[in-house]
Amino acid sequence: MTTHERSFGRHLEDFVVGDIYKHWPGKTITEADDHLFCMITMNHHPLHTNDWFASRSVQGRNVVVGNLVYSLVLGMSVPDVSGAAIANLEVETLQHKHPTFHGDTIHAETRVLDVAESKSKPDRGVVTVETKGFNQDGKEVCYFRRRVMVWKRDSAPKRERPYDGRDVWAE
Repeated sequence: MTTHERSFGRHLEDFVVGDIYKHWPGKTITEADDHLFCMITMNHHPLHTNDWFASRSVQGRNVVVGNLVYSLVLGMSVPDVSGAAIANLEVETLQHKHPTFHGDTIHAETRVLDVAESKSKPDRGVVTVETKGFNQDGKEVCYFRRRVMVWKRDSAPKRERPYDGRDVWAE
């Protein structure tokens, strides 16, 4: 019998400048997703929540609020990039390249730009990545660049569960 553990994030030694992570799966953004996000964040702009208003806008229909698109693309990158991070340090730039509409399906990819050991703390380092979100037509809808502090492998905390040490399959 083999036990498999899902990887979630990476250590400093795992990042190589130029590597690209194709995040999986994508997500179709529904009208309900957009409206709920708008209400939770108190962004009540009618372009996002009012069909009549949006039909008279430049886009001619409701546009998904940009922070939902960014949050979704960022979330897609977490298992591959920052799931084991010590801290998200900075979002250097954030761009919305094309509008996202209800019913669009978003996928994301991340490229490693820089990997640097910490000068003050030898157990960690900083990784700089850029992430792009694409709709179902391959149009880039979101771009951001961020810096993440990550552990070196030998210093990373062990992944534990509250029931470790028990044979849960013997019961």
